[in-house]
Formats: sequence, C-alpha cells, structure tokens
Amino acid sequence: MKKIYHLSTCDTCRRILGELNPGPEVTLQDIKESPLNAAQLDALKERAGSYEALFSKRARLFRQRGLHEKSLAEADYRDLLLEHYTFLKRPVVVWGDAVYIGNAKKTVAAAAEAMTS
Repeated sequence: MKKIYHLSTCDTCRRILGELNPGPEVTLQDIKESPLNAAQLDALKERAGSYEALFSKRARLFRQRGLHEKSLAEADYRDLLLEHYTFLKRPVVVWGDAVYIGNAKKTVAAAAEAMTS
C-alpha cells in the first residue's frame, strides 16, 4: 500500500507533500474531508504498534479538553482518533509494510528515502 494521510489546510503537511513529491501511484487522503474510519485506524495501529504512536499531543483539543491532565489508555486514544481528525499526528505515510508518522525531520527523511528506493 502506498498512501499518505494528511490535512490539506496544514502548511506543514503541504510543505512535506512538496518535499516527498508523491507520484500518481500514491493515494492521498485528506483527513478533514475523508476522516479515518475504524478499519483504517486499526490497520495503521497494526503497523505503528499503538494508537498512542498515532496520537498528536500537540493538538489544541488535547489541552482544551484537559486531556493532558488525564491518564489515557489505548482505547481512549482510539476513540479520540476516530472522534476528531485533529488528533492524528500527521502526515502519516504508509509505504508497503512501513509507516512514517509525523513531521520530524528524521521521519520525513526516512519516508522520502523509502519512497525513492
């Protein structure tokens, strides 16, 4: 599978998509227009190892809801990820069996390398 989950209104996602320059064989999914469904999220969790790895603790709603003061379980992360697109750490690049989550330079570089090899 060659897919990138992103947010089209996010400047960082747009910049990274420009760097990665995905070809026509890559499916792009704007998570605001087409939110993740349960099957997609569960498949990402299998690759990532946990729902927490997919969860963005930088999301505004995370602090607004006081979630930073709570101890969240995997089921909580899953429910929150399905509830609102902003909780997904993005972009998420799925390349074969590998998954690259977030916008850290090392992560983007690793995704770029995988995409060109």
